[in-house]
Amino acid sequence: MTLDDLRVFVAVCRAGSLSAVARDLGRTQSAVSQHVKRLERETGVALLERHTRGVVPTQAGRVLRAAAAHGIAGLDMAVRSIQESARGDVGSVRVTTGATTLRHFMAEAVVAFHRRHPRASLEFQTESSSRRCFDALLADDLDLAWVTIGERVRGIEQHPVVDLPWVLAVRADDPLAARPRIGADDLAGIRHIRLPARSTSRAHLDAALAGLGVPDRPGTSVADWDTAVLLAELGLGHALVPALPRRSTAAGDALRFVPVPVLPPLSVGWAVRSWAALTPLARSFADTVSRTCRSDRG
Repeated sequence: MTLDDLRVFVAVCRAGSLSAVARDLGRTQSAVSQHVKRLERETGVALLERHTRGVVPTQAGRVLRAAAAHGIAGLDMAVRSIQESARGDVGSVRVTTGATTLRHFMAEAVVAFHRRHPRASLEFQTESSSRRCFDALLADDLDLAWVTIGERVRGIEQHPVVDLPWVLAVRADDPLAARPRIGADDLAGIRHIRLPARSTSRAHLDAALAGLGVPDRPGTSVADWDTAVLLAELGLGHALVPALPRRSTAAGDALRFVPVPVLPPLSVGWAVRSWAALTPLARSFADTVSRTCRSDRG
């Protein structure tokens, strides 16, 4: 069993295809298959199931994939950390996060980081949810993920950075726009514009509303907070969203953000495989984002 065997096996599990991995690596499909067969001989069990549309890992294969992906990512990060220490500021930081995160949480930090490390690069990979960010962090050569803090995830450390209070985005001509705050009774009658059901922030919000006895009613579903705010501005409903940094409490004459103190704040921050194993550049960027976010809230 070699490191190359494990790398190829993880790649096959991710792609679901021997031929796709062969193309990506510039090898024959037979050569890729030999890596998997060698692992199967050494473990004594089948690691892949063949289907008409490709391959999927067996239960044993999923166990090996998870362990191998975590170990390979840790080794790659250690090598990068050593190389960056030798080269100084030359290197890259790879971040996965949602589509609107850069605008709301990282704009100031990106500028500050580049001033401090002009020869370093930042690479961003967009994912649609915290769950997908966790998966990408475990599967790929990524340093950091900016996520909604939630339940513990195996192989992942979560580090809260800032708590975001909830606000209700409403049109300025809506009766609720004149309220100093929104209570539980008000929430029972609004037309919800919701995030997808599987998002971590939606799960937090649904649990909080259920705790207040607010009935679950069907509403419009959107992919991100900014879209929810836009639809509220267009008069298509009311958007319960976190009070994001770098967004004013009012948007011109059309929209108002009214505090909702009855809802517990939403915690957001960093997810990493190992904080102690971060490269110097990744730690610097993470610290810069954390510092600027906290200063915005202060």
